Amino acid sequence: MESKRQQKHAKLLQKELGEIFQKEARHLIGKAMVTVTRVMVSPDLSVAKTYLSFLLADPAATLEIIDEHKKEIRLYLSKRIGKSVRIIPELAFFPDESASYAQHMDKVISGLNIPPAPEEEEEED
Repeated sequence: MESKRQQKHAKLLQKELGEIFQKEARHLIGKAMVTVTRVMVSPDLSVAKTYLSFLLADPAATLEIIDEHKKEIRLYLSKRIGKSVRIIPELAFFPDESASYAQHMDKVISGLNIPPAPEEEEEED
């Protein structure tokens, strides 16, 4: 379980990284929409696992580009939060599979053949 300090730091990183992907790192991702869905910070605040969701792009290729430019993204992050935190965390990026998993489960559930429940007659006293 994360401490309040970790949660607060994770929220700050999520907000700032989201803005970085919208503004400063636009040249890296092109037309793709990158959403920072979750950030998990280590107890010593030195490592941040960042989960990303992608629209209008190939997730694997975009994630590879982002991984290659990790240092540049960390530099943008340090310019934004450098005066409010002691350590700029190392960034580790992972694809967020929750949207595709939800879509898969919806497809499975809609494909089930579930008979309607029998109507129960109300008994009158």
